[in-house]
Amino acid sequence: MDARQTPLYRQHVQLGARMVPFAGFSMPIQYAGIRQEHEAVRRRAGLFDVSHMGNFFVRGSGALSYLQNLTTNNVAKLQPGDVQYSALCLPTGGVIDDILVYALEPESYMVVVNASNIEKDWNWFQEHRNGASITLENRSSELAIISLQGPKAEDILRKLTPAPLENLGTYKCSRAHIAGIDMWFARTGYTGEDGFEFFPESGKAEALWQALLEAGAVDGLEPVGLGARDTLRLEAGYSLYGHELSDSINPLEAGLSWITDLDKGDFIGSEALLKIRTEGLKRKMTGIEMNELAIPREGCAVLHNGKAVGAVTSGTLSPTLGKGIALALVEPAAAERGTTLEIEIRGVAKPGRAVNRAFYKRPKAVAA
Repeated sequence: MDARQTPLYRQHVQLGARMVPFAGFSMPIQYAGIRQEHEAVRRRAGLFDVSHMGNFFVRGSGALSYLQNLTTNNVAKLQPGDVQYSALCLPTGGVIDDILVYALEPESYMVVVNASNIEKDWNWFQEHRNGASITLENRSSELAIISLQGPKAEDILRKLTPAPLENLGTYKCSRAHIAGIDMWFARTGYTGEDGFEFFPESGKAEALWQALLEAGAVDGLEPVGLGARDTLRLEAGYSLYGHELSDSINPLEAGLSWITDLDKGDFIGSEALLKIRTEGLKRKMTGIEMNELAIPREGCAVLHNGKAVGAVTSGTLSPTLGKGIALALVEPAAAERGTTLEIEIRGVAKPGRAVNRAFYKRPKAVAA
């Protein structure tokens, strides 16, 4: 089957991107190079095409209760303009997908889902409608998603919109004209940096992409591919579906108890998750930092005192830290901070230690 193209495919080809198949789409893995693009986001700003992700809209008087039943987090806490990280779970507690829920207006929500899960998630949304007074709309092919990330992101965006960006906090969304195009946008992202994500209609995506690149040229804005997107999210300790989350990994062991509100009332998977919490976790997600130059990869065994205690879910050489880092699902005792661990890389046990999974935290802004 031929890979689908996002509305920005022509832009990527014109910019000389190396295109690869990803989640059924032809996507840019890199332009100038992963390290250069990674550093651009950490130091200045980067522009990402994430239009392969899905957009579902839930509207109506039953929207809140419907989403409360479907998701792990507490949607009742959202006011219009709020954005919430959450998950969809199976009755077993395993994760179907991690998602973002946007409260757009009263009784109106947008849910952004992972590209590889669009069809599966959409079927799940429909199957669990249960007569709710809602309208469901899958607009995944009608909307693009463009992400502007990095310390210069706000300065760049200010050139293109009269919207009061200083009033838009992290995990907040609003509607505005950006480069003359009316759209929803949010102060969200998955890089560990400040940034914004835009949701223009597909036919307006190229104009917005070009306007952002032009506005950011003086600030060193660069287009960024999936390669650097992965190293950036891993440095920040963020989960990637299919790695740190799956139908066989629940949100509690994945370290996402903070998006799992077991006190809000019943939701799909809550009974299983309550039991898991009561009985205690059998494994936990941890960060691992290597003590010497070694690059851990997904599937590598994690050892403690020579005994296998788990496996790496994601690993890389951190461009920012200059050392190997990994997220790994291990026995609870092995996840204790400072625990000496080894990762088996090509048959050789390389030394490391358990650390906080947020390997990188952006510097706090200093008031002038």
